[in-house]
Amino acid sequence: MNLKWLKYKGIHPGIILERELQKRSLKKRPFSLAIGEYPQIINDITKTKRNIPIALALKIEKQLELEEGTIVLLQSYYDIEKEKSKTQLSPNLSILRKSLFWDTEIHNIDWNKQSKAVINRIFERGNEEEKKEIERFYGKRKVETVLNSQKTKPMHLHKL
Repeated sequence: MNLKWLKYKGIHPGIILERELQKRSLKKRPFSLAIGEYPQIINDITKTKRNIPIALALKIEKQLELEEGTIVLLQSYYDIEKEKSKTQLSPNLSILRKSLFWDTEIHNIDWNKQSKAVINRIFERGNEEEKKEIERFYGKRKVETVLNSQKTKPMHLHKL
């Protein structure tokens, strides 16, 4: 795959297809008919409502004169990112004691928006295993940044 396409890793290939069609002044309907596909399919792909199967990716690459496998790889990179984001929605809740979050339902916590409060709570009241899980989930750098910023500010309880 051409290196220029690597910058699009993790982006839905329909967005890249839309840009390529615009750049080449091609309309979606005539393009889809030229490759023997229903216009609605191409429209759904460019609106990121549908993935691009391999057979269709090959047709698109041929019509746009792209290196074979470009669209397929972009779809794969997108699928990988999507799968990774599914598994990273929350820390391993079997490690965290529910009693640490006595003031809220643990399953209702927005782990990204409330990351500072969660990190502070775990490092204030959690055990070593819980601290390790939070470091794994958020990353050591983010945990250190949050904890260091709290050293310079007066400590306030954060409602989760």
